[in-house]
Amino acid sequence: MTELDKKMKRLRVLLVDDSSERRASVEDSLSEVECEVVGFASSSDNLLALVQRLNPEVVIIDMQSPGRDTLESLESIKSAAPKPIVMFTQDDAGESIIRATRAGVSAYVVDGISRKRVRPILDAAVERFQQFRTLTTELERTRAQLEERKIIDKAKGILMKQRQLTEEDAYKALRNQAMRSNKRVFDVAESVVAAASLLI
Repeated sequence: MTELDKKMKRLRVLLVDDSSERRASVEDSLSEVECEVVGFASSSDNLLALVQRLNPEVVIIDMQSPGRDTLESLESIKSAAPKPIVMFTQDDAGESIIRATRAGVSAYVVDGISRKRVRPILDAAVERFQQFRTLTTELERTRAQLEERKIIDKAKGILMKQRQLTEEDAYKALRNQAMRSNKRVFDVAESVVAAASLLI
């Protein structure tokens, strides 16, 4: 083992491979690059249940061509228990690549698993997955903030109309009520909007 190998972080992987004969050699190749196979599966297994139970850091799919059932399983993982997914296949069709990517595959590699390049591929897939998750979280947070701002602005408008307040005073009224009730300004604004809708 080289010095570089010693510095590698050990990765826990779930290996999906329909060939039971091939699994042992693939597991050997992975163990040489600090990858621990925590479970095996075939394309017909319930992959989502396995991912949820075993909690691997990476899911490796090793098959000739990803079938519809496999892609549907990956979509379930993407929705319910997102993980970096690396697919090693012999299928170089553009349509297959697009379908796999949409199903949540982080890296689609046309060729078999080789010790020399498998770890860099896995590390790159994990990094790409983490960056995507960070961007997604930030986007969701920004959207939520925009939605909250819309509700607060709507509540201010209601108070301005009902009480003849300025925008600044309307916001102060929301803020003061939030402090008195130990709630967020957004929660108070939501209540104001809900109450106003009942009067329409």
